[in-house]
Amino acid sequence: MDADLQSLTEHRIAGEELLRGRFLHAFRDTVRLPDGSSSTREYVVHPGAVMIIPWLEGPDGVPQVVLERQFRYPVGRVMIEFPAGKRDPGEDSLACAQRELIEETGYRASEWAFAGVLHPVISYSTEVIDIWFARGLQPGPRRLDEGEFLEVFRAPATDLIAWCRDGQVTDAKTLTGAFWLQNVLNGLWTLDWRRVAPSAGAG
Repeated sequence: MDADLQSLTEHRIAGEELLRGRFLHAFRDTVRLPDGSSSTREYVVHPGAVMIIPWLEGPDGVPQVVLERQFRYPVGRVMIEFPAGKRDPGEDSLACAQRELIEETGYRASEWAFAGVLHPVISYSTEVIDIWFARGLQPGPRRLDEGEFLEVFRAPATDLIAWCRDGQVTDAKTLTGAFWLQNVLNGLWTLDWRRVAPSAGAG
């Protein structure tokens, strides 16, 4: 490791499990700080997730995206988000993206492009979200999980970017997705598109 990075690194001394719930798995570790003193760190272990940016052309040729409205209990409000979901144990990232897109929106995509990763809450979670673009969309029936309620809608990409600017969209992963989308549409960033058949788990 680079010497400058080593001077910032904390090292785990001991740890304890705080909670193992249906979704959350929380720990408290004792760590040695760079100056030799010790402190505690509480964090949540997460299996990882995917986010999909479903991209299509509107009737007037204006790029559109598929979005969701969903009530998020911790913040007590309905949020506008890109489709996303948690990876199952051992599940491939693309297979998860295909599955989540169908389950939440009903859309299947014939082309996919991997954009990158984001760490939404680095201060207290190990969560990593893979960012996927999807196009060649064909509508179909949704397969929502039990107890899952959300509204799927289409919007011009320009509207989404304006909602991010105006504070109507505050979800961190969707803000990151909009940043990617804006740079792709402006020609500043490129994507490596590939045709992909639906995975077994997405059928």
